[in-house]
Amino acid sequence: MRVFTVTGTQVHAGLALPQVLPENGYVWIACSRERFQAALALIQNTLEQLTGQTLVDLHVSDLLNAQLPSRFDYSSHYDLMVFRRLAQRSDTAPAHATNGLGPQGKRPGPPVLRRIDTSPVGFAVFDRVLLSVHPADCAVREAYASRLLSSTLPEAQTPEYADLRSAGARGVPGNPADMMLRILSQMVDSYLDLRRELSRQLDHWQAELLNPKTRFNRWDALLQARMALHHLEALCDDQRTAVQAWTDSLDNWGIGKDSTALREHELLKIRSRDVLEHIERVVQHVRRLEHNTETAVQMHFNVQGNRTNDIMRTLTALTAIFLPLNLIAAVFGMNFEFMPWLHQASGFWWTLGGMGLVATSMGLVFWRKRYLARTGD
Repeated sequence: MRVFTVTGTQVHAGLALPQVLPENGYVWIACSRERFQAALALIQNTLEQLTGQTLVDLHVSDLLNAQLPSRFDYSSHYDLMVFRRLAQRSDTAPAHATNGLGPQGKRPGPPVLRRIDTSPVGFAVFDRVLLSVHPADCAVREAYASRLLSSTLPEAQTPEYADLRSAGARGVPGNPADMMLRILSQMVDSYLDLRRELSRQLDHWQAELLNPKTRFNRWDALLQARMALHHLEALCDDQRTAVQAWTDSLDNWGIGKDSTALREHELLKIRSRDVLEHIERVVQHVRRLEHNTETAVQMHFNVQGNRTNDIMRTLTALTAIFLPLNLIAAVFGMNFEFMPWLHQASGFWWTLGGMGLVATSMGLVFWRKRYLARTGD
């Protein structure tokens, strides 16, 4: 469990739960799902001391549920956001772990899809306390915690640092809701980092599908990849619905006439729309991959159909060439006693030459009509 106390532009990290709130600032309590379950009573007591309220039992169950889809809920004292992340699982993850896309090691799809982790991350947003419940060894939590601490370093306040790194986007959040939205944005962007590897794998399959000299035999993997992309699109739709519900709830917040509060509220709306825009980018990319894969499959079958037509056209032309030869052979194979050239020494050669001339003439005609040529030639 990690605890961060934010006061102004300063961030203090610790492991012990605080007993009182800072004078100016808020507290971020970040823990794993197992740790949250083990220390539930202690966390509830801490929340009651800091905010005067505790988590509702149903919301506790939502935070502990590792299979819950993305959703948003609220109470009169806090908001609850459950967001399924789209992150890349490390190679050291347990083999039996599941990611919502199927059991690990049982799907023949691309390795990048097998490594996508869609475990839910829960947030309880109070006025001055943020409680986040992550999967074990959550890289998103550690990455954002490191970024939060590094943004308070003295060199981070210099103009040179501000020019190289967007200080407005990477600085210290002003309130728990702002911090939650920044973490959500980072979780969505983590999927965007997987686009290159996933696109490379699907592009390789598309090249194999469209190569007439390659016999494609990865239909099971391609099918599983398409199913995984459909599932990712459904997950993104749930994410978009949850964030949209959160954005709509901002209109019902009771904001005073203080200019600072109004500005913070407006920034929350802007950041919420930014998260929605990032989710839309993910959805568009997934749909584009699905469309490209479907198009490649259709083009593959079209190419196979054209190859079949070429083969049938060639066989038909060869059959037409040999048909008059069979007729000539059948005529001279009749058991009549008197037939032209039947008892002549040169009859065989004249007949054979005539058959060759007919075959050559028909072959040239079919070649000029491209009946004996490939479509791609």
